[in-house]
Amino acid sequence: MHGRRMYGRFKTDTEMKILGNLLWWVFGGLEAAIGYFTGSLALAVTIIGIPVALQTFKIGLLCLWPFGAEVRSTDSPIGCIRIPLNLLWLLFGGLWACLVHLFFGVLLFVTIIGIPFARQHFKMAGLSLAPFGKDVILHL
Repeated sequence: MHGRRMYGRFKTDTEMKILGNLLWWVFGGLEAAIGYFTGSLALAVTIIGIPVALQTFKIGLLCLWPFGAEVRSTDSPIGCIRIPLNLLWLLFGGLWACLVHLFFGVLLFVTIIGIPFARQHFKMAGLSLAPFGKDVILHL
């Protein structure tokens, strides 16, 4: 077993990620992703909302496939503009999204079986606090 972990019947990390994501979808992740995608579409209708729509789409992708996804800082050339954009994001909804993910993360962390799902909510809380200047990498 060089480099492979055994999880009962599941032989690889990929199978565990797929199982975690399927359980995530069943217990509310799919509805949350649809909500983020709907909000992203509504923001994209307005021209000025397109940068924010891209960020809500990014959070929706993370919400759709959280197990195996990674949030990284980008090396994008937007530079110092990300600070005011993140401040505007924080004031106009980012704080509430972060608090909701923190609330559900703490709620799930109290149960032993919910700890992996709580960790995903904490990952989403970090991204929803300041999404400008970050990328979501999905490891499928």
